[in-house]
Amino acid sequence: EVQLVESGGGLVQAGGSLRLSCAASGFTFDDYAISWFRQAPGKGREGVSCISNSGGQLYYADSVKDRFTISRDNNKNTAYLQMNSLSPEDTAVYYCAAGQSGCYRSVEVWGQGTLVTVSS
Repeated sequence: EVQLVESGGGLVQAGGSLRLSCAASGFTFDDYAISWFRQAPGKGREGVSCISNSGGQLYYADSVKDRFTISRDNNKNTAYLQMNSLSPEDTAVYYCAAGQSGCYRSVEVWGQGTLVTVSS
């Protein structure tokens, strides 16, 4: 079965950190770029970060630049999003997604999402 499973979400105080994981199965992980999106309550989905299939290209939304770090381990079929200096504005459901055409060009597989709640 082709799937992405996120983990690592939870409740954290402002200024804290969380590390999200995205575990892939059922497809050739290192053929796909991995993106992280988020959707806050009452808002649209926002692209947060993306890493190319080789890990050589990284992209960040301005709102998370210098606070979030995306990475991947192709040997473990897992991608990560390290989130530091969290603020209540980062509260959202975070989704990982896999795209074979590269960052932000296509998405073929979506995860189910993991909730991140940042308290003030």
